[in-house]
Amino acid sequence: MNRLLKRLSLVVVSTFMVTSMLSHAASLPDFTELVEEASPAVVNISTEQAVTPQTAQRGQSLGPNSEELNEFFKHFFGQQPFGKQAPQQQQRSSLGSGFIISRDGYVLTNNHVIDGADIIHVRLNDRREYLAELVGTDPRTDLALLKIDADNLPIVTMGDSDKLKPGQWVLAIGSPFGFDYTVTAGIVSATGRNLPSDNYVPFIQTDVAINPGNSGGPLFNLDGEVVGINSQIYTRSGGFMGVSFAIPSEVAMSVVEQLKSDGKVSRAWLGVLIQDVDNELAESFGLDRSNGALISRVIPDSPAEKAGLRSGDIILSFNGDQIVHSGELPYIVGQMKAGDEVKARVYRDGKEQTIVVTLEGRPNDPNALAQTQQDQNRLGMIVGELPADTAQKFDIDSGVVIEQVLGGTAARNGLQQGDVITMLNGKRIDSVADFSSIAKAIPNNRSVPMRVIRQGYPMFIPFKIVE
Repeated sequence: MNRLLKRLSLVVVSTFMVTSMLSHAASLPDFTELVEEASPAVVNISTEQAVTPQTAQRGQSLGPNSEELNEFFKHFFGQQPFGKQAPQQQQRSSLGSGFIISRDGYVLTNNHVIDGADIIHVRLNDRREYLAELVGTDPRTDLALLKIDADNLPIVTMGDSDKLKPGQWVLAIGSPFGFDYTVTAGIVSATGRNLPSDNYVPFIQTDVAINPGNSGGPLFNLDGEVVGINSQIYTRSGGFMGVSFAIPSEVAMSVVEQLKSDGKVSRAWLGVLIQDVDNELAESFGLDRSNGALISRVIPDSPAEKAGLRSGDIILSFNGDQIVHSGELPYIVGQMKAGDEVKARVYRDGKEQTIVVTLEGRPNDPNALAQTQQDQNRLGMIVGELPADTAQKFDIDSGVVIEQVLGGTAARNGLQQGDVITMLNGKRIDSVADFSSIAKAIPNNRSVPMRVIRQGYPMFIPFKIVE
């Protein structure tokens, strides 16, 4: 009897497990129909680039003892020996993906897929191949619009990326490592992700397997709509490691409209350098929580300066959009046009106030902002005007305060956030402009004296810019 009961129990458990597994499998999405319908509009993109003889001569820096390497490359790869005359012109090919967005031949892909190309080839799912015309590019969002001479083409359906939520299924089609029309699937890991190198894109983060060759390909939702353009991965190995990023379709189509009409993208410009507000900074400024974009520098003659924004202001909202992370501000500004009047809610001196800013077009030529960023990269820090309360507290009559240490030179020289620099290379510093002017003249790889006041204690340090 006991044996019979045990057998019956095993049968019940086994039946339950099988039923559970079947039920679980039935709940997983089937992408078959989606792939069949969407694949014809996904394209493979390859490029050709002319290579100068100077670029083609690889390895000349190896010196005169490279004859064995010369013979190796010549025998196995058909290249000219190092140091010998190269052909007048060679060709390189790159591989990426894209997709057709209009029946008359407009194709969307990443800018980095076609950057520097002399010839662009677009190959369709049915093996037809076309030479593509470059309509325009937008490096800031890493998008490029191509046009092929064809009609009645298969197209994708564009979706609304703003409706995406973490946990939703998404699917990518592309050509990783040159394997055409490869399908990978996963879920949305996060939305509105800001990356340090891309201030104008609130990326969609997914765990969809993306590898070299997927760039520029579409990211689909379960309705078969394109909600993103696969653009980047986070990797320490050079391959996929579980984190990939896609440009939202709403951002992409806004760029497409401008590229179609003007061949370029114009953006509004505010003219500030910003940083995140962490818990310690929030407490020091008297904020009840860490949010907003802290202005570390206002660019001279910028819309921000004309509107009265100051270093130390914290922008809590812009044009009605709340700013939680500082990286959200550039995207909001970038979506607007020159001439727009915008209300900025700002936290200053313990109080909130509204400042109206008239945005301007972003300068095309090298400008004060670019120069300021270059200076910061060279010195490894952001400095601001000396706050009155700091000057009074430590009895300082001139100088600039270090608002952020970015690394590099400043970190190597032991500088810290909050340090006040009063003298550099024997010259008194009265303003940020003074500091920038003196710093530009400092030669590389030679120490100069810098007078720093740290928590009220003055000291000199040897300051060296190493390049």
